[in-house]
Amino acid sequence: MNTAMLSAIFASTSFEQWLVRLVIVLAGAVSAALYLRKRQRINAALVLLAALALAFTLAGLRLPAGAAAPLVIQSDAPTAIIATQLQGVAAASAIDLRGDGLRDAEWRDVPARPLQWTPKAADLLWLDFPRTLALGRQFTLTVRRGVAQSGWRLQLLAENRQVLADSGPAAQASTTLSVQWLPPVAEAMVLQARLLDAAGKVLAQGALPLQVKVATPLQVRGLFDAPSFDARSLNQLLVDGGALVDWNVTLGKSIARQETASAALTAPNLLFADAAYIEHLAPAARSALLAQVKQGVPLVVLGGNASDTALWQREFGLRLQVQSATTEKEDMRQFALAGSQLALAPAPWNPSGQSAGWSVLAQDDRKQPWLWQRDLQRGRVVWLGLTEWHRYAISAPQALATWWQGALDTLALPSSSKLAWQLDDPMPLAGLRSELCVQGAAAGTVLQVQGMPPQPLQRRGDKAAAVCAAVWPAQAGWLSMTLGDTQETERVYVYGANDWLAWQRALRRDATARYAARHTPQVPVHASGGAAPAPAAQQPAALLPVAPAGLLFIVCMLTLWWREQFSPAATAARTPEPA
Repeated sequence: MNTAMLSAIFASTSFEQWLVRLVIVLAGAVSAALYLRKRQRINAALVLLAALALAFTLAGLRLPAGAAAPLVIQSDAPTAIIATQLQGVAAASAIDLRGDGLRDAEWRDVPARPLQWTPKAADLLWLDFPRTLALGRQFTLTVRRGVAQSGWRLQLLAENRQVLADSGPAAQASTTLSVQWLPPVAEAMVLQARLLDAAGKVLAQGALPLQVKVATPLQVRGLFDAPSFDARSLNQLLVDGGALVDWNVTLGKSIARQETASAALTAPNLLFADAAYIEHLAPAARSALLAQVKQGVPLVVLGGNASDTALWQREFGLRLQVQSATTEKEDMRQFALAGSQLALAPAPWNPSGQSAGWSVLAQDDRKQPWLWQRDLQRGRVVWLGLTEWHRYAISAPQALATWWQGALDTLALPSSSKLAWQLDDPMPLAGLRSELCVQGAAAGTVLQVQGMPPQPLQRRGDKAAAVCAAVWPAQAGWLSMTLGDTQETERVYVYGANDWLAWQRALRRDATARYAARHTPQVPVHASGGAAPAPAAQQPAALLPVAPAGLLFIVCMLTLWWREQFSPAATAARTPEPA
């Protein structure tokens, strides 16, 4: 052990710690001097040695991080070999990583160590798409590449390899392409995504699991003070979407048109009303309507015919400002949906500035607000500040339906299920651990996974509102899970070892970069390639072994006690014999 290493060892101890050990050594030295005064050299040696051993035991000296050789991990080795290599990380001073890195599940339980890693340049892919979708929602697939190129294209294929959507060739060098598709039925399916280069050669192709589920049934009440084409088109969209609609429109002073729902509205979960209807309500009727909203039913106000701004300021705390005619064209809200461009006119009166309790709920493609909300106990009031959407009911019906579906999703209608399944792993692989979490379930609830023994869900420190369990899927394909005695089931798709190799490589590099940041958060490691920077400062590693010193202290004290108690002759003071 050289001088530099000794300096590093002793530099890891604070002044207060050194003071305690110095007191112990001085006490031992004084005791040894008293024994020497009585000419008891063996006892003096024992007490001095015991003091030194005790001081060393309490020292907690650490080896510097560079004192041991880094642990070499071959990340491209089989899973069993990697698991064996990871067992040595706790005792290692650093990790010398070879290959593309490891997955989150492999890094999760490994202590932080300095990482020496230089990933090679490679083709990387990142895929972003919903695994579960409600019927009527648009499916959007976005693919990002590590290197920008021109002419490449993205295709979405059905299970029979029929092309469902095509992005077309990238007009300029880009890293990202997207495609959209509207699922026609509710079922579990495995779509395919295909990437082609400018010459039509397949760059990558793989599975895209998707579960399309029936959306939460809507039970809608519509209350309108005057007929309008906007209200009529909204009514038609809701009916076509399978919602139960109870629609009331005032046609004149004593004439009204009522459209009764095909079945009784047992639990209305959405209220639509135009601004004029709210303004013309009697105070008692308005209070009754707001009482229903406070119980958890969202009220969406169509602001196209608002006129009594004082009432909205007084009753709802909403300050409205008139729309300037000179800026009407510039204020058109723009939405690019389903291959069409929607340009919707703002309402004549819309919220302005800071209104008490009100906030922007949604913006258009140019970041202009068009939906505002205010919480009202368990419910909320939403102001929709657009008009003239009925113009697209014929020219762009799919885009209009997609826009309204997005608006309804923004309202966050409650689900009929009390449980919410969460799978944070973007790509579960056969043979590797994945973590499944459930919100709304109690700790200890038994999770039954297909082909695996039952296991209880446990709480996690970083998952405050969920309980989790680890699963090791054995093979690729759909994996079914059941929770406790309920009928709540979930299906998760497990990928094979050879699926989406470029995506696997990108996920491993991202996970390895996050692991490296655990030890050196100030120095990011880039997964796209290039040498990873060395840690700014090496931290102390393992403690020096203290068990031998502690054992030596005990032996010395027991020997001294034995000599004092059972060998008085050995401890008696020696006096010189007379001449």
